[in-house]
Amino acid sequence: MRIICVLHNMKPWRWIWIGLGLIVAITCFKGLEKILPVESDYQRVNKYPSLVYLPDYTTGPKIYASAAILVEAVSGMILYAKNEHQQRAPASTTKIMTAIVCLEKGKLDDIVIISPKAAGTGGSSLWLKAGEMISFHELLEGVLLRSGNDGCVALAEHVAGSEQGFVRLMNRKAKEIGALNSNFRNTHGLTTPNHYTTAFDLAQITRYGFAHPEFSRIVGAKEEAIEWYLGEKTRIARNTNRLLWSFAGADGVKTGTTSRAGYCLVASATRDGRKFIAVVLNSPDRWGESARLLEYGFSNFSLKLLCKADTPVTEVKIRQGAPSVVSLYPRRDLMVVIPKGKEGEAQKKVILDYGALIPPVKAGASVGKISFYYQGQEVEWVELFPMERVQREYWWNRFFRRK
Repeated sequence: MRIICVLHNMKPWRWIWIGLGLIVAITCFKGLEKILPVESDYQRVNKYPSLVYLPDYTTGPKIYASAAILVEAVSGMILYAKNEHQQRAPASTTKIMTAIVCLEKGKLDDIVIISPKAAGTGGSSLWLKAGEMISFHELLEGVLLRSGNDGCVALAEHVAGSEQGFVRLMNRKAKEIGALNSNFRNTHGLTTPNHYTTAFDLAQITRYGFAHPEFSRIVGAKEEAIEWYLGEKTRIARNTNRLLWSFAGADGVKTGTTSRAGYCLVASATRDGRKFIAVVLNSPDRWGESARLLEYGFSNFSLKLLCKADTPVTEVKIRQGAPSVVSLYPRRDLMVVIPKGKEGEAQKKVILDYGALIPPVKAGASVGKISFYYQGQEVEWVELFPMERVQREYWWNRFFRRK
């Protein structure tokens, strides 16, 4: 009643200020939604961390692409970024998302019958004809290597019944894996209104794609023989990614070109256990700029394992707890990237939530974190938890145990 009376007697000009304040707050929040990466439920449940920024990420080689990013794939650390959250037409880099959904929703051994709609798709092509039959696996190779738009539509229709049904699966999956600033309207990347993604999201999507062995194998292949069902014909699909021939360790992933998107490339390379993913969108020299980004990663950064999920990082005494001492484990491995020669500026800290350590404490409950600090700034962290339950021990329990 008191609150209602106060609101009723409030001066009209105060209502105006409150309304303006709410509008500003909502506008700012929506703006932040588009800029700041948010860890999705999928990432939390599956221990798949979002991308994180290493300090000084804006320094690096001179890049003229409209948007670009360099990510170390194992740790998820961003080492260079330029306009990485800018929404842009992705052209055929769209097919990375298409391939992921195909691998998770389709069956590689299925036989796909080509529809008139698929056969009539414009742009880069596998030269499919209506009524032809080809295996799901062969089509997927043609999509990722030869960039066949007709193959994209054929796969989509086979998996979801229609291309638009498949596109809904693409958008749903993108949100699950943390690509929150993307909207797909087709499976191939031909220019369509409201079809966009970002360099950040493409790096996140590609990093997830490498968790699929078949994705890794196909995007790293220089060429494959695409065979139609029952040996009707065979065509050689040569990878459109030139870096596979020219850059040491290159192992993926996808080109893209349209008049609206410009020249785009998502590239990856692996050397000595370090894997980097570079994305350039609308680049005047996608091969050279991608190579410079990848080489910048290999030349300037080292990868370090801070803790393993199956190894305790600390022990803590629990007052009035049984047991009285418990080991704490990280929820996942914590891999970090450190600039070479600056290892002394990196440190790890264990931070405990003592309120959560008052017994009883459930097994698996979050009771703190282990953090990676670089140049005094917290860059990444992982929750700590006990593997065993800690019961509360009362004084009489200890008294009778002494007896």
